Amino acid sequence: MQKDQLLTRRRALLAGAATLGAAGMAAALAPGAGNRGAPASPPVAGAPAARRPLRPSEYRLRPLTGYGPPRTVPGRTPVREEPLLKVPDNGRTVVLTFDDGPDPRYTPEILDTLARHEVRAMFFVCGEMAHYNPGLLARMADEGHVVGNHTWSHPLLTSLRRRTVRSEMERTSDVVERHYGTRPEWFRAPYGAWNRAAFELGAELGMEPLAWTVDTLDWTEPGTRTIVSRVEDGAAPGVVVLSHDAGGDRSQSVKALRSYLPHLLDSGYHVTVPRREYV
Repeated sequence: MQKDQLLTRRRALLAGAATLGAAGMAAALAPGAGNRGAPASPPVAGAPAARRPLRPSEYRLRPLTGYGPPRTVPGRTPVREEPLLKVPDNGRTVVLTFDDGPDPRYTPEILDTLARHEVRAMFFVCGEMAHYNPGLLARMADEGHVVGNHTWSHPLLTSLRRRTVRSEMERTSDVVERHYGTRPEWFRAPYGAWNRAAFELGAELGMEPLAWTVDTLDWTEPGTRTIVSRVEDGAAPGVVVLSHDAGGDRSQSVKALRSYLPHLLDSGYHVTVPRREYV
């Protein structure tokens, strides 16, 4: 009998403790409970205390202080009166650029050659071509190439109204952002036809105007050897080479790149892409 009484008493004590524990948990979770219990832990250093619960998306938008690079406010892009023709001489540096694509017939072969030699280039894309070949923009992003804005339909900007020029630029920047991942920071006017509106609108959209130093004239289909000679003869520190990966038969451009790229590298040139801090 005494053993049964002890067991009954023990069960009662355990039941009471469970009841108190549940009540304490409920009180801790009740609104305003922080004023009655122990003080809450201080927030992480540098992070403001939240006044209301944040939605999951807001947590992603507000990382803890101390993670990642410091946030800086980008400077305003200057309005230039002429395009940049080369990058500052930094040793034997050459920038290769390709206009009018991406074209599924020629752009992949150019990308293959660049990848084989582990170098990066710039592609000034037309929005219309990018819209129909989004996978090539994604590949350019994956392989570290720079994508610039070459308008939507490759018009002569000097013959267009300002609002049409803006539309050509904006639509292209939108499609580049959608498939490449970021908006372009460089702009090149079709045919090299620049005017005040192009410079102003490009700057408003955060883009620097980049022209070229060496024109291969590959769009005239002069022959692979001629294209190679123009690149090799024009190579010098800081030059920007213009070629095309769309807009016609670009098989000569593809073959020429396979020839002059290894020659440039063997001659001590560093083939790279420009950075905005250059300018």
